[in-house]
Amino acid sequence: MTSFTYSAGPARVVFGSGTIFALPDEVARLDASRVLLIGTHRAEPARTALGSLAVARFDKPTMHTPVEVTEDALAVLHEHDVDCLVAVGGGSAIGLAKALALRTDLPQIAVPTTYAGSEATPVLGQTADGKKTTIRTPAVQPETIVYDVDLTVDLPANLSVTSGINAMAHAVEALYSPDANPVIDQLALDAIRRLARSLPKVVADPKDRAAREDLLQAAWLAGTCLGTVSMGLHHKLAHMLGGTFGLPHSETHTVLLPHVMAYVAPASMDRIADALGVGDAPTGVYDLVVDLGGPISLKELGMTENDLNTVDEHRPLLEEAWAGDRPHQTGLPDVSKLTQQVVDSMHGDSSRTRALLQDLVRTLHSYVVRNDLTESEWMQAISFLTRTGQITTETRQEFILLSDTLGISSVVDVLTNSRTPDTTPSAVLGPFYTEGPPEREHGYDIADGLPGMPAWADVQVIDTHDKPVADAIVDVWQSNEDGFYDVQLPDLDGPVLRARFRTDADGRVRYWSIVPVSYPIPDDGPVGEMLRAVGRHPYRAPHMHFMIAMPGFHTLITQLFVKGGDYLDSDAVFGVKDGLIVDFPEQHGPTPDGRDVPRWARVDFVFRISEGQ
Repeated sequence: MTSFTYSAGPARVVFGSGTIFALPDEVARLDASRVLLIGTHRAEPARTALGSLAVARFDKPTMHTPVEVTEDALAVLHEHDVDCLVAVGGGSAIGLAKALALRTDLPQIAVPTTYAGSEATPVLGQTADGKKTTIRTPAVQPETIVYDVDLTVDLPANLSVTSGINAMAHAVEALYSPDANPVIDQLALDAIRRLARSLPKVVADPKDRAAREDLLQAAWLAGTCLGTVSMGLHHKLAHMLGGTFGLPHSETHTVLLPHVMAYVAPASMDRIADALGVGDAPTGVYDLVVDLGGPISLKELGMTENDLNTVDEHRPLLEEAWAGDRPHQTGLPDVSKLTQQVVDSMHGDSSRTRALLQDLVRTLHSYVVRNDLTESEWMQAISFLTRTGQITTETRQEFILLSDTLGISSVVDVLTNSRTPDTTPSAVLGPFYTEGPPEREHGYDIADGLPGMPAWADVQVIDTHDKPVADAIVDVWQSNEDGFYDVQLPDLDGPVLRARFRTDADGRVRYWSIVPVSYPIPDDGPVGEMLRAVGRHPYRAPHMHFMIAMPGFHTLITQLFVKGGDYLDSDAVFGVKDGLIVDFPEQHGPTPDGRDVPRWARVDFVFRISEGQ
């Protein structure tokens, strides 16, 4: 049983484009009027928006929030009788505002221009005497966050990458946090998906506003994760290395993340891999950083081998991160580049054909990877398809049978029927339809003397306005009493239980047949082997086939099923629909056309077809 505790953060969030100009209103909401603006040159838009509300400015926020810098800012704060803090920038500016709030209890408004996510957390990291410590307290969480996409458009691509991976680290660790919960899980996975899809877009085009918006939302989601659940080994190491050796914050997160993921290797890695769209999460993150041109080693961030030798904890992990080695792959390989290469090879004049084949490639590649398909299993599948083709003839369509038994035919049928909702439900064509059946007069007996209970069919074809459709072509076919269609019986002389009729002036067709019975689909080939392998029966519910065609109308392909018949709830091709289950009541006495039979059944039905092509 799942047990968890969830507490939502108290921050107000203002998100959009041009939201920087909402700052005066947000300051007023906090009953404040004297702002200390914290930030470098990136805070200029905020200074303009605040106007006279900005009574002081501190433009030297420093990475890892050294306490001496905080003291300098605190002096400016007291000198100008400040009653509100507005921080614009990344983790350095927002961290300084938090440090000041901790000491003064002043309200904060955070305006992030990176994707680090600190603005959404009650976490503060401070450095004193070369050692970084972290505290978690509601006293440092900003009261308001203003996200303005416009302020991120000029963030350099390299900073966008490391800042984005920093945000991803929050989401990743939230998923295996000891106090994880379903709400945060969903936020974390959404953040990972957004970061994975939009960071490459921003690297390709830093002015891509849609991608920037996606990343900023991901930053908020990831920051919310960081602020709600406790973080683990990754954040501990990143803070230790940053505070001890002065390594850049987001870059250190970027280098460490894939190695910590490989080291921790919890069950949540499968969910992370799925969100990333790769087979193995740690190597997927590493490869993403490489593709984005981000840093991959602590060595390139300025950490020396002598520095490394002073760290005793988690040495194997840190040695790999220092060298920048690709983590050992524990999951499935990433084939996304191969898949994209195949997708990109699809050309041709038909955009629809191209789109269908491209999506088919993506789906098939994903299926192969998800199921870790072996070469012998692949060869077995090739053999299966080969034998399916070899057994197919003009009178036996094994591929249609395969489509039917996998439910694909019924899915296509459902989509087709959804386009004409006011008509009779459609049903699968099946593998035994033949073009050009013999045309017969009304009242003809298509059973032609075959055994079975005689059945009188009286059907009518109308349009969606309930008007009869005259001269419509109605093809009918069904199996015999033993469950075989005529095309399966080479000794038969000509078509039987198969005919073509035309509706009269009232849209009606009347003919004799026999009451359908349940029967097994052909199971002596590959499809039968497949059904037996998964413990499925091959039987179809008793039914009659109809195909109704008329120029100016949509062709209707459907079936009528015998109410009370066998296998209505487990039809082998999933073709049964409630609206197509009809009575075949037994009759005694005179027949409609005077035919002398002691016992017979009848079926009456109205087919509704719609105009269109």
